[in-house]
Amino acid sequence: MDYLVSLALDPAAWVALAALIAMEVVLGIDNLVFISILTNKLPPEQQKKARQIGISLALLLRLGLLGTLAFIVHLTEPVISVLGQSFSWRDLILLAGGLFLVWKATKEIHHAVDKDDESDLFDSPVTRGMSAAIAQILVLDLVFSIDSIITAVGMTSHLPIMIIAVLVAVLTMLLAAEPLSNFIHHNPTIVMLALGFLIMIGMTLIAEGFGVHVPKGYVYTAMAFSAGVEGLNMLSRRTRTKSKA
Repeated sequence: MDYLVSLALDPAAWVALAALIAMEVVLGIDNLVFISILTNKLPPEQQKKARQIGISLALLLRLGLLGTLAFIVHLTEPVISVLGQSFSWRDLILLAGGLFLVWKATKEIHHAVDKDDESDLFDSPVTRGMSAAIAQILVLDLVFSIDSIITAVGMTSHLPIMIIAVLVAVLTMLLAAEPLSNFIHHNPTIVMLALGFLIMIGMTLIAEGFGVHVPKGYVYTAMAFSAGVEGLNMLSRRTRTKSKA
């Protein structure tokens, strides 16, 4: 109890909490875009439930990982070396997650461009359904959770601060999931832009897995610029539609 009281009275702890919440929320955007695109392909009556289950599992996963901080920290130690390049478990997880994200986004783009291609191996019946969607959400949850928690460890050593930041971030995801999914559903061109974002995020994860640090500011600046251009396009289309009407 004395520890929590002293932590609450420490201004540095509040600064760390604010920074960590901001980081967790920003990192959660990537996951939320993926969840929205994936669940929007489900029947309408299953979409909200799938989003809630997926985000709830993300919360349980992150809290569970926080309980194994000592183990998580050791994931950054090299375990194998290939052609002079050392890889830790974190690197391998990021590589697998990045490849999965690139594959999934490419599959969705392929399906959007050529809906009539019956030979689409990417969209077999096995990959459809709420359970399959939740399983894919959980795979990306694991990747983003490990990355965000390792980053959090570098920002603060106080477990209560990490737990509060995770709770706030996941609550924000729960509140934003429905509006974001509806926005993507009612603006089809946004889907292609979001899929492009996922490919970029996937390539960033792959680069991080190979030890090449990509500043997150560059990635989110590019995403914000692209979203701004698409917003102007949407405004232009809406203006033309009103003119014709």
